[in-house]
Amino acid sequence: MNPEHAKILIVDDNQMNRDMLARRLVRLGHEVTEAESGQQCLDVLAETSYDLVLLDIMMPGMNGYDVLEAIKASDQLKHIPVIMISAVDEIQSVVKCIEMGAEEYLPKPFNAVLLKARVAASLEKKSLRDKEQLYAKSLLREMEIGREIQAGFFPDALPQLPGWELAAYFEAARQVAGDFYDAFTLPGGRLALVIGDVCDKGVGAALFMALFRSLLRAYAEQQYQGGAVSDETRLANIFDQTNNYIARTHSRANMFATVFFGVLDPQTGELTYVNGGHESPLVVRPPSAPLRAGPANPVPLQPTGPAVGLLPGLEFGTQKIVLNPGDLLVAFTDGVTEARSMTGDFFTEERLLGVLDTASDTAVETLAAIAAALRSFSGEAQQADDITMLAVKRCRKLN
Repeated sequence: MNPEHAKILIVDDNQMNRDMLARRLVRLGHEVTEAESGQQCLDVLAETSYDLVLLDIMMPGMNGYDVLEAIKASDQLKHIPVIMISAVDEIQSVVKCIEMGAEEYLPKPFNAVLLKARVAASLEKKSLRDKEQLYAKSLLREMEIGREIQAGFFPDALPQLPGWELAAYFEAARQVAGDFYDAFTLPGGRLALVIGDVCDKGVGAALFMALFRSLLRAYAEQQYQGGAVSDETRLANIFDQTNNYIARTHSRANMFATVFFGVLDPQTGELTYVNGGHESPLVVRPPSAPLRAGPANPVPLQPTGPAVGLLPGLEFGTQKIVLNPGDLLVAFTDGVTEARSMTGDFFTEERLLGVLDTASDTAVETLAAIAAALRSFSGEAQQADDITMLAVKRCRKLN
């Protein structure tokens, strides 16, 4: 919109007033349309876009209040500035219109200098708002492109292995996310299972999410290229390389991630893992199964080292656990346990354990049950953090 050549709609039941305003506005370089009633005004606005409306308050039938209310209630029209036309003794009516969303007012009889000033000021504000909306739309499109690109970092499909079931769930809190998960086969038949959460939120976290995920996968594929080396050594090397690269190359960014990385032998069910400061994944044993890893059920796979990328040279330990037939591994980010209700309460691990205690026999349905419980708990509360889950089920019989 050009503030010096705008499209203006004059709404007044008095023809003399319309003619006087129209002549003066045309001399100022604007394109003018006239409407003699409130309904005609709304009909014209429905068909043509305008930059400004000059609206008389006192009109028969549909008065200025009614028209202003209709304009401001419309998603298509509410952005159009409205200058109310009023007599000098109608100041209380003007105040009411300003409260309803009118931009300005123009008293009768019309003053040419005041008309020019208030029209120019309203159009300048409209021009600035238009530029802001255009920038916001452009930014939104850029964020959407970022979301689409980021989606490409997640696996298109999870690996399918005989005797095993995999499922994943991801729900970003914003257009782009700092959470990530991955599942891919390694040379030699192993299965890599990864879930992570980059510190902070927004674009910065999303950029580092892509970097962490790419480094972990690249170093994993590199480490599993032949050689009689244990899973423990390979995993330790993967974390050393990723941690040192982030901490040394991007130290000024102060970005780090909590990461759980497991390597599963599908034949034996042995899972070798590193938990770099991440929420403890849970291994749910069938009720009839003996507890093989202590008194807890589910069994928490607790951290074996710090978050990744904090400082160079950090040490990351490894642990092992065997997933037996019927066992279910559920890994998740803190967006699950720290989801908030309308009253600000956290979902908590206790509620998560309650869902797992009655979980279905499949990985897909288990994650669906957790997601449903989160939606029920949160209600209309705004999602504050990304929600990511990865589940692995060892079937009792081969698929």
